[in-house]
Amino acid sequence: MAEFLLIHGAGHGAWAWDEVIPKLTTLGHDARAIDLPGRGGVATTLEAQARAIVAALQGPTVLVGHSAGGFAITAAAAMAPERVVRLIYLCAFIPQPGRSIADLRRACPGIGLRGAYRVAADRQSFAFDANTAKTLFFHDCPAPEQAAARLCAEPVPPQETALERLPDLPRAAILCTEDRAIPLGFQQDMAAGIAVQRSLPSGHSPFLSMPGALARTLDELSDC
Repeated sequence: MAEFLLIHGAGHGAWAWDEVIPKLTTLGHDARAIDLPGRGGVATTLEAQARAIVAALQGPTVLVGHSAGGFAITAAAAMAPERVVRLIYLCAFIPQPGRSIADLRRACPGIGLRGAYRVAADRQSFAFDANTAKTLFFHDCPAPEQAAARLCAEPVPPQETALERLPDLPRAAILCTEDRAIPLGFQQDMAAGIAVQRSLPSGHSPFLSMPGALARTLDELSDC
């Protein structure tokens, strides 16, 4: 069985995985989640987030990154490739050499995340609008208002940092077909170089909308 470390996306936290972890445990896996540095908009860097992930590794680990967490898990795997079994991108921004999350977000066709967040006056942090988040991230979740209320501010620098070196490790992508934040077509574009792909009929938050199906998919991908 696998050791999973589950990494949240921008504005989220370890809480996002609360319903998935026990389901992975039932399937025989060890699973944990951490809060990345920068929650609440506290100044940090992508490197610091990656180091926090590396510090949390307890053995050969499958790293799962949701949304912006795709960059953090990739940066962590580049730091410690010998401690990472594989990378799984969940409706994620998938790094391309020399392009940041902000670059990819600007390249995304359609509305997507445009207008969904507000940048602070000092340009060092941003936060998602709760009303927009209800329909953008959580439209198919049981309690969208509660989920949106838990979102927090995020620092800008990790969003604007590109990765130049990508680890040579097994990768898989889980594409969410009803995602309103990162449209399916753009998920497919970013995942074009990944041979192992699965899809879920979910919006941007399958850890809330279908945690059981997500856990089973992670179980299937744990040794692909």
